[in-house]
Amino acid sequence: MLGTAELRRALGHYPTGVSVVTATGADGTPVGMVVGTFTSVSLDPPLVGFLPDRRSTSWPRIRAAGRFCVNVLAASQEEVCRDFADKRPGRFEAHGEPGPCGPRLAGAVLRVDCDVDRVLPAGDHELVLGRVRALEASPEAGEPMVFWRGRYAAPAV
Repeated sequence: MLGTAELRRALGHYPTGVSVVTATGADGTPVGMVVGTFTSVSLDPPLVGFLPDRRSTSWPRIRAAGRFCVNVLAASQEEVCRDFADKRPGRFEAHGEPGPCGPRLAGAVLRVDCDVDRVLPAGDHELVLGRVRALEASPEAGEPMVFWRGRYAAPAV
């Protein structure tokens, strides 16, 4: 049987983008989580996806909101990533502004506003499909952040 540590180590050779998925909870409080699984799913209809861990404490609040914003981080935003991964107080005030589907993070290379379309079980994660409502690319933000072999980097082009 393949062990989780072995799988994680092997898949670490595949670079992934780094995004922060945000929403505004029913009580008006912002919520956000770092994901390395954001992907395009369909052009027609416009769908994107990500896979939150079932143990996440942020994901249930995002799901309950019924909509979310994917903020694709720039290579220069490692501090932003760490603030959200560590759930540091003041992270939304320091890096975000209100948006129609969830807080939008300043300096992100791409922001994608979505409605939750469906959620499917996927082992110890869930597959979230989001129907795209709007998107905004920011070419001036530079290169996107990637996670590769246990560290953050910019893609080599």
